Amino acid sequence: MDSGHLAKIPLFAGLTLDQRDLVAGACSELEVEEGATLLEEGDFGYAMFAITAGTADVLRDGVVIRTLGSGDVFGEIAVLSGGRRTATVVARTSMCLVTVLNRDVWRLEREAPAVGAALRARIAEHLEPAVPRNP
Repeated sequence: MDSGHLAKIPLFAGLTLDQRDLVAGACSELEVEEGATLLEEGDFGYAMFAITAGTADVLRDGVVIRTLGSGDVFGEIAVLSGGRRTATVVARTSMCLVTVLNRDVWRLEREAPAVGAALRARIAEHLEPAVPRNP
């Protein structure tokens, strides 16, 4: 994958060019059709996705709670914790996605610790506003 392509995605834009080059080697591109279920609430997760084209609905208990579009990221919790999916995501339109598997983040952390740590920090920063806090 071209690292310049990653620079257009806010999650990756804050990485240096060298860091993006290494991360690009861990990413793959995926095209999906309208109506495809990308994540299922309650399933164990192993990957995160960044939308480069198209839109998707996020559902919790079958109710649409948000619509995602270009530049949005979902599935980050799986990369950080390997936990269960907290929502279902369904393609509203045909979509192009960038996919990063948690094992590839772990590999980056082993082979290039600074890059792996930078990516994990960016994921955590991105996730922080979306996670509700207890008062």
